[in-house]
Amino acid sequence: MHATATIAPAGHQPVATVDPQPVSSVGAGGPQHMRALERANQVRLARAELKRRVAAGETSVADVIVHCPWEAASMAVGDLLMSQRRWGQTRCRKFLAQIPMSEQKTIGSMTERQRRTLAAMLSANGSSSMPSPSPWIAARRLQAGAAIGNRITA
Repeated sequence: MHATATIAPAGHQPVATVDPQPVSSVGAGGPQHMRALERANQVRLARAELKRRVAAGETSVADVIVHCPWEAASMAVGDLLMSQRRWGQTRCRKFLAQIPMSEQKTIGSMTERQRRTLAAMLSANGSSSMPSPSPWIAARRLQAGAAIGNRITA
């Protein structure tokens, strides 16, 4: 048995020109790939702005992890941690090694317990010059504070 493959000859295809209109002009009825491109650009720009706010100290990483805004939901936790000043890959890896969490884990896929633990560790590391407590102790303290706050408001 002999199999033959046929390939269509590559014809001259016109090069796409840049449309002067903004990408947001693609409506719900536009091609799927254009809608996907528009969404990807929105997410990329929103993440860049979030990283700028974190680097400037306007937003804390702990707040982003706890509240999980839409732009951070599919973002890797390592990327968010490294957007802080003086945080590189090594510091991020050592920090996440304290708890069983990969740098590639997305923020949106984290459990509530992981969020609280990570936020407590970040708050403990940034707020004092004393050595940070165990991540589990920090999470317990955070839970205890939340439980007291809930009893007071109830």
